[in-house]
Amino acid sequence: MQDRRTFIKHSMAAAGAISLTGLSAAARAASTQSVLVFDAMGEIREVYGPDLLGEMIDSGINAITKTMCDPKTFEQEAMDVALEGIRSFDAWIEKNPRQVIRATSVADLDRAFDEKKIAVFYLIQNSTPFGKDLDRVDTFYSLGLRSVQITYNYQNWAGAGCKERSNSGLTVFGMELVEKLNDTNMLIDCSHANMQTMADTIRASKVPVIVSHTGCAAIHTNDRNTTDENLKLLADHGGVVGIDQIRTHISPLREGAVEHYYDHIQHAIKVCGIDHVGIGSDRDHRFIDLTPEYIAELKAEQGANLNEADLPWFMVELNSPRRMETIWDGLKGRGISEDDLEKIMGANVRRIYEQTIG
Repeated sequence: MQDRRTFIKHSMAAAGAISLTGLSAAARAASTQSVLVFDAMGEIREVYGPDLLGEMIDSGINAITKTMCDPKTFEQEAMDVALEGIRSFDAWIEKNPRQVIRATSVADLDRAFDEKKIAVFYLIQNSTPFGKDLDRVDTFYSLGLRSVQITYNYQNWAGAGCKERSNSGLTVFGMELVEKLNDTNMLIDCSHANMQTMADTIRASKVPVIVSHTGCAAIHTNDRNTTDENLKLLADHGGVVGIDQIRTHISPLREGAVEHYYDHIQHAIKVCGIDHVGIGSDRDHRFIDLTPEYIAELKAEQGANLNEADLPWFMVELNSPRRMETIWDGLKGRGISEDDLEKIMGANVRRIYEQTIG
């Protein structure tokens, strides 16, 4: 544990040095534009045009980890849609080289920061594209995939999701998959897992894991939120939790929910420590208007996951491509220092990427 903590300390220092490159003390004090901003799991879509991408960049966003395919698929369909998702998004990035970078390492992340572009890391939110064939991990790695969620909402070959009826944890295959992902330098994500699968994965992994988009169960009860016990276990093993921005995970309020969002972040800091908390929005970066067309889009994407009575999923105050600025200002208003805000906004996520992906 001492070696891990020493490595984390040195990695955090390196991340801080990168975010200060070429900046005066006065410039650094400005806002999100002067530090690394890394959305640990957010949306960036092929319909995003230069204007929206430009506003995201101007607001300070430097990196996003993006889901490549529908996580509700299984077996051959899961593999097919994942491969098509990577192919399609590769093509989109090639058409937008002035604003986005296909990222497979922290060197790409650092280049995006220097060039004022968005580094996009690829994630699958379910391990079902692998089936039970561990050789597929190598195949997907060669195509640029760098992060794998062990399970989605329900049972798969690796473990149980947060909506599964049983309390079963990581399976025998799941243990083998964790070892393979470690050996391949893939970041393991435990979002959407049930608490037993999450705890088993944290303990089984030889390197820290991430829970990229979740809330705190102690603040608001939701299937998708994480217990204090697992938050502490995650931090004790060097991991990072990203607090998401899906309103129903955060608060029952439709107005003023952003204050509860800050409560979740501050609670995570209290339980995990400042070096283990980040932001994983799980949100579209467009300004969303709940038109019939948008609701139809959600229905097509989410299927049974969508309950229209729960809409809007967004928090009104964060319904903007400039939301990271709002969060910076809100947390600063609660007394969080700029040094700690720098960690929350991106340095902590960068550190775990450096440890696992390289």
